[in-house]
Amino acid sequence: MAISDDNAIDGDFKKGVHDRLLDAAEELFAEKGFGATSVRQLACAAGCNIASVNYYFGGKDKLYIEVWRRELQVMRTARIASIERVMSETDGDADLEGLLRSYAHAFVEPLADESRCRRLIRLMAREIIDPHLPADMFLNEMVGPVMAAMEPALMKTCPGLPASKIPLQVISLVGQLMHIGRVKALFDQAASPGWPRFDLNEAVEHIVKFSAAGIRSYMEPAAQ
Repeated sequence: MAISDDNAIDGDFKKGVHDRLLDAAEELFAEKGFGATSVRQLACAAGCNIASVNYYFGGKDKLYIEVWRRELQVMRTARIASIERVMSETDGDADLEGLLRSYAHAFVEPLADESRCRRLIRLMAREIIDPHLPADMFLNEMVGPVMAAMEPALMKTCPGLPASKIPLQVISLVGQLMHIGRVKALFDQAASPGWPRFDLNEAVEHIVKFSAAGIRSYMEPAAQ
């Protein structure tokens, strides 16, 4: 079924269908995976006709990419803002723990929403097992921009830290924060009442202290 000219020129309708398709695709790709999700299912879930997928996104493959691009934009903006905010509030004199804590809380904030947390984890797990994104998408749209913001901030908070060690330190921090997302999901789904409650704030504080100690171990002795 073709999309009418009226629909094509109606900005509000276009925005509505576009966003509904993204929302529906995110849910279905996380639940069923890319291969098991059909264009018909996407259109049905979004309340539009099948032709809308091609009209707005150029196909299922590009819709999948745009689902991820939307998520990456939100996460990238929040993480970079957390770095810039703490450095601005302290006139560039933030301590290392303050910088890491601000970044870590921005990183895990989506995990506070349990349904979104599960959806993101499933989406990520499916992409790792069955990748469909461009190979350099995460590097170009997440890792690179965040690293560019974090590097000068770490150099200010740790003047004796060799610049060559910063990428590995940031990757280590991110790896820990990603892992607690999966751990939180496991604890949230645990059926046994004997399991202790997983405290996300306590986990973040542990990662902040652990990472700060690791970063300082690389500093030049005179700067410590």
